Amino acid sequence: MPQALETDRIGTDRIVIVGAGLAALYAALELAPRPVLMISPEELGQGASSAWAQGGVAAAMAKSDSPEAHARDTEDAGAGTVDPEVAAMVTRLAHEHILDLSALGAPFDRDAQGNFLMNREAAHSAARVVRVKGDQAGHQIMETLIAIVRETPSIQILEGTEALRLETQGQRTTGVWIRLSGPYSAPMLIRCPGVLLAGGGSGGLFAHTTNPPRVRGQVIGLAARAGAVIADPEFVQFHPTAVDCGEDPAPLATEALRGEGATLINADGIRFMLDQHTDAELAPRDIVARAIFAEAQAGRRPMLDTRSALGSEVLTRFPALAETCKRAGIDPLTQPVPVAVAAHYHMGGIATDQNGRASLGHLWVSGEAASTGLHGANRLASNGLLEALVYARRAAQDIAASLPAPTAETPEVEPAFGPGVAAMNPEAVSRLRQCMTDYVGVRRDEAGLRQALTILAELEQVQAEDEGFCNMCATATLIAAAALMRRESRGGHFRDDFPQADPAQAQRSRITLAEALTLRTQVTEEARNRAQKETT
Repeated sequence: MPQALETDRIGTDRIVIVGAGLAALYAALELAPRPVLMISPEELGQGASSAWAQGGVAAAMAKSDSPEAHARDTEDAGAGTVDPEVAAMVTRLAHEHILDLSALGAPFDRDAQGNFLMNREAAHSAARVVRVKGDQAGHQIMETLIAIVRETPSIQILEGTEALRLETQGQRTTGVWIRLSGPYSAPMLIRCPGVLLAGGGSGGLFAHTTNPPRVRGQVIGLAARAGAVIADPEFVQFHPTAVDCGEDPAPLATEALRGEGATLINADGIRFMLDQHTDAELAPRDIVARAIFAEAQAGRRPMLDTRSALGSEVLTRFPALAETCKRAGIDPLTQPVPVAVAAHYHMGGIATDQNGRASLGHLWVSGEAASTGLHGANRLASNGLLEALVYARRAAQDIAASLPAPTAETPEVEPAFGPGVAAMNPEAVSRLRQCMTDYVGVRRDEAGLRQALTILAELEQVQAEDEGFCNMCATATLIAAAALMRRESRGGHFRDDFPQADPAQAQRSRITLAEALTLRTQVTEEARNRAQKETT
């Protein structure tokens, strides 16, 4: 690993929040008027996965529904590894967060009587996904919160900056190293009383993804490199219906379309999900994803057919899909929409307790970078935004209760970044992403996972001085190592060589980067020894 770069240091009494998505914004507002410093790689609201979320927020808002039913669906979708206490807590709190967001101005869709309009999505037993303008939930909620954040005096935002690594003393977090995110500067240390990591997931580690370009596991990686315990990294959710139009990232066709009756057909016009699951198109995401992947591999191009179910309404009720189709030259009124599987959501991440605390002191995590136990092996649709809201508030409350507030006025941080460093090697990033898609994707096996670990070791050795790349490589290594260790299939983790679930492995996994690197070294040495034998 690269050595620390002692370029500059600055101290602050502000809580540092790494990230600029829903969890980061919500936590910053919850902490107000306590001073915080937000580290945002781009202009606030740009490049955050939250803004791209189309479905909405899952919450039992209907009188015919209940938090208990929502929790049961969450556990069922999670394939045996959901923490039931977490599921009960999060679903119980969902109602108040919807009301609070509404009070802040989030324009949730309502009927003439003022009732929330909700979609049904995969593996939900009821329509409980509260939506905004059809498929605009993430964007609209983010815009609402951004406007309030910008008007809140206690919140300082450093746009165009990114976190590079944590500073620790013993088992306690004492600060975070940051740099300008483009073009890169030399890193600078911000010493602070506490850090909240809310910097997104890992979908961009894969060549085919629905995530924004910057979301490539960096936040999970920097915490892992500091020694934080990581939970469930092998469980990656691949969205079944990314629009197959050649864009990177791939645009998303929200699951709500299938909730409204859209069907999945192949090039022969056959509804292939009817033979896969009793819920057909509304089966859990991992089942739908593998079925779509199989159709694509067999050369029978999978497509989403909205024609009968929605007709011309698809253009007004789902504007994001309509815009994607327009760019791609697809007419959804007369043509089915080609779809493909793409990395979408990471159920794994930095292990946290119910207050968002990580294993390192003075470190909290919320949003997709966290692994709370809510999602288990397979996230229930639209539980991602809900988890971000619940844990952002709980982490903020725990920070406020744990760390004394500043006793004097807290000035804004004015970093002075040193000269720039070389940009990340795009060829290395491309090789890493293709490696993950080829060997750690929808279907996995031992040979492929071992090959992935070998390639990752080679890439990291060549790019060892690039800490940003090392963060990405750390998360990729954790995913591949945990996938190799889990010798069964469960939820988003499918092994062709172990296609059945093993009841003896029905528990969450926990791993450190040191453990993953030990396994990687073992695998690479075994590969090297085999190669030497073959040449002699």
